[in-house]
Amino acid sequence: MPRLTPPFVIKKLEKLYPYADCSLDFTNPLELLVATILSAQCTDKRVNIVTKSLFKKYKKPKDYVLVPIEELEHDIHSCGTYHMKAKAIQESCARIISEYNEKVPRSMDELLTLRGVGRKTAAIVLSSAYGIIDGVPVDTHVFRVSRRLGLTKWEDQKRIELDLMKKTPKKDWVHLAHLLVAHGRVVCIARRPRCEICVFKKICPSSLIRSPNPKKTLVRSPKRA
Repeated sequence: MPRLTPPFVIKKLEKLYPYADCSLDFTNPLELLVATILSAQCTDKRVNIVTKSLFKKYKKPKDYVLVPIEELEHDIHSCGTYHMKAKAIQESCARIISEYNEKVPRSMDELLTLRGVGRKTAAIVLSSAYGIIDGVPVDTHVFRVSRRLGLTKWEDQKRIELDLMKKTPKKDWVHLAHLLVAHGRVVCIARRPRCEICVFKKICPSSLIRSPNPKKTLVRSPKRA
């Protein structure tokens, strides 16, 4: 029986989700940076709705800096925690102007100097905007699914990332994350994982604990969006 390792999981999941990729809509690095900041504790679907009009209004870092923060908060209100996110966007854009010649940085260390930007956001911007792989973006789906599959034992985001990086070829770091996100949205959902239809149901540690006897597994209806 094959072990559940990142390369094995990638091989299986890319057959199910051949188009797994960044699901945020953007046309340039600044848009992706803003969208990723907005995506914290918010669905990508909601962010894409908000940014459809947001990106028509704000095109350069100075546009975010010069607008009254109350107006920016209003524009991103439906993404939640808008006070914090508006401040993060404004301060990040101000630093991009003063320190990086109005260009979104192209390195992990530089991106981490921006307010509201952690390793997850930085890894997404680097990979999707610049094609630079420098980390595994661990969001709530990657956190949950990687632990359920036994790819890591850690409960800390930083340790999970380091663990996945050690076990996965560097070229596949972000690809693995996108696949785990896709699986987490469709099958390995948070409250009621659909173990009965999971490709890993016979070897996933979490699935075996939940349903030690496959014949008695109840078929769960898909959760409504």
